[in-house]
Amino acid sequence: MSDDLVISLLIVDDHPVVRDGLHGMFDSAPGFTVLGEAASGEEALTRAAELDPDVVLMDLRMPGGGGVAAIAELTRRRSRAKVLVLTTYDTDSDTIPAIEAGATGYLLKDAPREELFAAVRAAAEGRTVLSPAVASRLVSAVRAPGGNEPLSAREREVLALVAEGTSNREIARELFISEATVKTHLTHLYAKLSVNDRAAAVARAYERGILGRDRP
Repeated sequence: MSDDLVISLLIVDDHPVVRDGLHGMFDSAPGFTVLGEAASGEEALTRAAELDPDVVLMDLRMPGGGGVAAIAELTRRRSRAKVLVLTTYDTDSDTIPAIEAGATGYLLKDAPREELFAAVRAAAEGRTVLSPAVASRLVSAVRAPGGNEPLSAREREVLALVAEGTSNREIARELFISEATVKTHLTHLYAKLSVNDRAAAVARAYERGILGRDRP
């Protein structure tokens, strides 16, 4: 993308103050224009279809539809918009699903202004951008021996519900997440436990003392 082109953005965050701040920051900087805003993942899908932005700045944890599900749906729709996650969360349970869903980059909200501008430019060109903290986590996750990486709190919640015989749909309803996100958590905990299905995961979890009488 040449330097004289203006990059269009859609800002997705459930906090109005954050949206206003980002909107003003990008609109006042040369080379950027903000086409619109959205307060949830579901609204982001509608606005992205209407506005056709170059880059979507996407928060992850939002009521009314989270970022990971929205990223996955944008990928499924073959949207030309590149998604740059901008969030306060850098845990494995947040970063890995977002990147697997199709995010081009992942930055934390404490990123300096110029770093954010550079990341948006890079994302618009299709280049992967990761904050140092996230990059370090991903490298550690890749290098971790199979079966030795600890489960995240959300993965333990999903596993406990699986042990109770709860279906993916019921798990999604109870934890207020999408079925696609439930499947992603299951995929990750299968890998961490070195198993291939629900029954084996539950058995391995009891064997290791991950599951006990009380839900984690």
